[in-house]
Amino acid sequence: MRVYNPATGEVVGKVPKGGGEAAMKAVDAADQALTAWRQLTAKERGRYLCEWADRILLHRDELSILMSKEQGKPVEEAKGELEGSAEFIRWYAEEGKRIYGETIPGSSKNQRIMVWRQPIGIVGMITPWNYPAAMVVRKVAPALAAGCTVVVKPARQTPLIAVALFQLLIETGLPNGVANLVTGDATEIGQVLLTDSRVRKISFTGSTEVGKHIMQSASKQLKRLSLELGGIAPVLVFPDADLDLAADCIVSNKFENCGQVCNGINLIYAHEDIRASLSEKIVSNVRQLRVGVGTELGMDVGPLIDQAALERVERLVSEAAAKGAKILTGGHRLEEGDYAKGYFYAPTVLDDVHDEMALTKEEIFGPVAPILAFQSEEEVIARCNNTPYGLAAYLFTRDVSRVYRVCERLEFGMVAVNGTSLSVPQAPFGGIKESGMGREGGHHGLEEFLDLKYIHLKIED
Repeated sequence: MRVYNPATGEVVGKVPKGGGEAAMKAVDAADQALTAWRQLTAKERGRYLCEWADRILLHRDELSILMSKEQGKPVEEAKGELEGSAEFIRWYAEEGKRIYGETIPGSSKNQRIMVWRQPIGIVGMITPWNYPAAMVVRKVAPALAAGCTVVVKPARQTPLIAVALFQLLIETGLPNGVANLVTGDATEIGQVLLTDSRVRKISFTGSTEVGKHIMQSASKQLKRLSLELGGIAPVLVFPDADLDLAADCIVSNKFENCGQVCNGINLIYAHEDIRASLSEKIVSNVRQLRVGVGTELGMDVGPLIDQAALERVERLVSEAAAKGAKILTGGHRLEEGDYAKGYFYAPTVLDDVHDEMALTKEEIFGPVAPILAFQSEEEVIARCNNTPYGLAAYLFTRDVSRVYRVCERLEFGMVAVNGTSLSVPQAPFGGIKESGMGREGGHHGLEEFLDLKYIHLKIED
C-alpha cells in the first residue's frame, strides 16, 4: 500500500496491505501476551514506556521529517508533536503506579468491602491521520500502563510514522504480542476488532459518522468505547478582551496543521464593537503565514491531506461567498510553482459570515477562519450551543464573572479562556453530545482502560 506526500504527490513509502487475517493474528498475539503483561508490576510496565519516550526523543529529527513527508505538516510542528507524545508517554508511565483500589466501611463488623481496578483486556485502536504520532501515543501509553494489550489500526494516509513508533517500542524489549500494529484494509481490520469477543474495548478518533457506525457495531457485544469525534469549535471574543492576544492565539490555533485539528477553531464570534479591529489584526497575522512544503524550514502552513479535503474547503468557501461572505484574504487554491503538485489552499479569512452558511454547520477542517458578529452574551452562547457537537470552545475576556457564566453555560467538553491550548497529559481531553464519549489524558484517561471489581468478604470473629 503506497503512501503519498500531500505536498508533492511523491511516493514516500509502502506498508503491507493487511486485512482480516492479519488483524486476527494480531488479536491472537495480544491474547497470548495479556496474562503475563497484566501481571507485571506498574513499575515494570512503566520502564518500557519511559524507554519508548527516550527513543522517540532521540530520533525526533528523522521522525519529524518522515511525518512531514507523509502528512504534510511543517517539520517544526511535527517535531513538537513528537515531543508532546514523549511527554504523554512519560506521564502515563508514572500514572500507572497510581491505579489505586478502595476500602469501603462494611455494614456489619464481619463485613469487608474492597474495590479493585484491573486492566480491561485487549483494546482495539483506530487512529486518524491529522496527528499520526500523538493519537497513537495518547491511546497506547495509558492502555499499556493499565496492563492492557493493544491492536492498532493507523490511518491509511499516515501509517509510516506509526510503524516507526512501534519499531522504537519493540526495541525497548517489550514482550511479544503486547503492542500490535496492522496496516491495510480499514473495513476488514475494523470488522475483526468489532466482532472478536476477546477485544473488550474500542478506542477511535475520527468522524462522528464513523463513530456512530462503530458504536452500533460494538453494541452487539457491549464493548467499551472511547470515541473522540468531530466538533465545530467556536471562539468568543468579548469587547474587554486583549485583542492582540486573541488574534495571535486564534491564528495560531486556526492554522495549525492547515486547520486540520479536531478541536481547532471553526467559528470566530467577535462582538460587534470590536469586530472590525479584531478582523484587521487577524488578517494582518494571516498574511504573514508562509505556506509551502513542510520539510522546508520556516514554513507555517502545509497542504491539506488529499484532494477530497481540498475540494471540501473550496466548496464551503464558495458557498459562503455566494451567500454574502466577504473574503478578506485568501479564498483560493494555490496551484503555481512549488504548489502545483500538492493540495494547497491559501490561508483564508472571511467576514460577514452568518448562521445559514454551510461552514457554520460543518467541520471545515481547513485553513479558513470565518468571522461572525454578535451583540450580547446570551445571544452568542445560544448560537454556539445550537449544534449537535460539543468538543471544544474558547473565549477571550478580562471579566472574571463572565468567565464563570460563559464556561458554565457552554455545552462543550473543554473550554479554554484567554488561550487556545488544550492538550496536556494531565487533563481529560474529550467532548460531549455528538463529539464523543470517554476521555484521553489525566487519570480519567487511565480509567478508560480499567474495570472495577467489587470484593465482598465475610470474616469470622
